[in-house]
Amino acid sequence: MDDLYIVLAVIGVLLVIFLIWFITTVNAFRRMLVKIDESESSIDVALTKRFDLLTKMFQAAKGYMKHEAETLTKVVAMRQPAHAAPITEKQEFANEITRGLQAINVVVEQYPDLKASQNVMRLQDATFEVEENLQASRRVYNSNVSYYNQKVVVFPSNIIAKWKQFNKREFFEAEAVKRQDVQFDF
Repeated sequence: MDDLYIVLAVIGVLLVIFLIWFITTVNAFRRMLVKIDESESSIDVALTKRFDLLTKMFQAAKGYMKHEAETLTKVVAMRQPAHAAPITEKQEFANEITRGLQAINVVVEQYPDLKASQNVMRLQDATFEVEENLQASRRVYNSNVSYYNQKVVVFPSNIIAKWKQFNKREFFEAEAVKRQDVQFDF
């Protein structure tokens, strides 16, 4: 009879340990997802600022451009993806903004008056700052995703990840051609 109590006590302790591990692992996954969402939100903020700067650069350069106006108007008419949009859609939006900034840079290089404009110079400085913020936001996001993805695939947390459907998340990466930073030669 005493052996039965010992066996039941050991089984009970093991169940409690398993339950504690299970709850802490599920909560850890949820905390990681919150961090990923927070860092994705900071990317959204940086993309919004970057898009606003693109619009301001477009307004500053509008009078000088004739041939490039169609391209730039198309870029400025872009719609920013919603916060809930997939990260790949946000990546494409970031790439479109980069193309727009590069097109404006071409216009600025062609017109010395525009290149010397104080407004354009301030926008250049602001663009540099926003680019740095965006890169920092990408690094934080990718770091959070990397940690989360490791937990999703590593034993024993991968058992809970599969059971609770915690799936791997995608990294925020620029396309290979677009990995260069936007260059302004004023």
